[in-house]
Amino acid sequence: MRNSWVLAVGLLMTGGPAHAQQPPGPGDVVASLFVAMKAGDADAMRALMHPDVRLISTSVREGSPTVQVIDVDRWLESVGSSTRELDERIYDTQVVSEAGLASVWTSYDLFVDGVHSHCGVDHVLLVREQEGWRIIEISDTRSTEDCRGA
Repeated sequence: MRNSWVLAVGLLMTGGPAHAQQPPGPGDVVASLFVAMKAGDADAMRALMHPDVRLISTSVREGSPTVQVIDVDRWLESVGSSTRELDERIYDTQVVSEAGLASVWTSYDLFVDGVHSHCGVDHVLLVREQEGWRIIEISDTRSTEDCRGA
């Protein structure tokens, strides 16, 4: 099953079959990231990322804001080795791009094995390379309050 997701994401990244007209845009790349995450396919996720990608998470704990820079390799390893389904459902996506830089801002709800875990906003920064759009940074907020999917 993981190989089918790799093929699907690979087709998306290369523009699909020969008859496809448009290469995938920044929003498509971000959507593909979460499709691959749900499938537990860390290799497909990595293929969407720039080698120097950063992952940053913010939240409020006991009334104080926190910022955490997450090791991307450890995150991908945990997704790839997890026996649980991680389903990050995105909505209200906004994409802004100029030349070789794009910003995707989207709300999300994360479900783990079908149970709501938390919600927030993802901000994904992408750069355009010869192969297409690649993720250079993922930042998110995390909350358990006022979640749409709870």
